[in-house]
Amino acid sequence: MIKILLVFIGGGLGATSRYLLTTFLAGRIGNFPLGTLVINILGSFLMGIVVGFLAGKSNPELYRLFIAVGFLGGFTTLSSFYAETLSLIDASQLYSVTVSVFGNLVIAFFACIAGLKLSHILF
Repeated sequence: MIKILLVFIGGGLGATSRYLLTTFLAGRIGNFPLGTLVINILGSFLMGIVVGFLAGKSNPELYRLFIAVGFLGGFTTLSSFYAETLSLIDASQLYSVTVSVFGNLVIAFFACIAGLKLSHILF
């Protein structure tokens, strides 16, 4: 139960932080999504710090659940994508890296377009 609570609280804090930062940065550079760019870069940077920090811990599970899964998962999913890809590279799972990168970037992009097209049909 504590694990679920840690993810829940961390995710809420991460999502709220993402909202506040995106709102603060909205419109600063015209229509450019500066908030998303800053959040993805910052989230990836923080994930690198967390992964490095947790590597030296003997029992990192609770930290990982609260910070990486919860907070950074709520803040941005791009950082999780990069961390998982780095783990696949470290494990020499190059086929999985290729599938993961292709799926997360290309297929997700086209799924987004398909959802947009469907919303135009339905609404």
